[in-house]
Amino acid sequence: MLVGLQFFSLRLNKHRATMLHIRKTAILREDVTAEITKVGERPIVRVVGLAVIENPFAGRFVEDLTELFEAGKAVGELLMPDVVRQLSQSPISYGKAAIVGTHGEFEHGGACIHPMLGKPMRSAVGGGKNVIPSNVKVGACGVSIDVPLAHKDDPWSFDHFDTMTVAIADAPRPNEIMIIMAIADGGRLHPRCGDGPR
Repeated sequence: MLVGLQFFSLRLNKHRATMLHIRKTAILREDVTAEITKVGERPIVRVVGLAVIENPFAGRFVEDLTELFEAGKAVGELLMPDVVRQLSQSPISYGKAAIVGTHGEFEHGGACIHPMLGKPMRSAVGGGKNVIPSNVKVGACGVSIDVPLAHKDDPWSFDHFDTMTVAIADAPRPNEIMIIMAIADGGRLHPRCGDGPR
């Protein structure tokens, strides 16, 4: 890993000289202890790991987005072990998202989170039979995004349908992408929506 004044960089592929430039990373933790005035049996811990990366395709249309597939994988491998360590109990739910700066396109965010990010996320949480819920948008610095969460193994666990809202004041800049991974060690604090569709 190269460390510099502006970026740290990761080689994406041992067969190519392509580098991933990361301007910043962050890990955000929420401990949800109560809703209105009702305290939960235990705090539910929700954690987000994010990386703000340079978008190599900002301002131009490119057919082959493999470099962004590999960027998602590299960010997942870099951050997910630290994200999981922030939980009080084992991870039970997960989600992912991306915000693309205004010189990029929606598809750049999808390329970061869909093809290859799932494998390091599932590895870090100890499996994951369920599809990882996701969200992508294009936006300016400071825009927020709602990251959906769902049970990692049970797609019909209503108690684990949840959302974390994430924003970073100075990201993404127009030529950047913010990649976001979210996990939790429980569902909503006081779920009362039933256990399946009626």
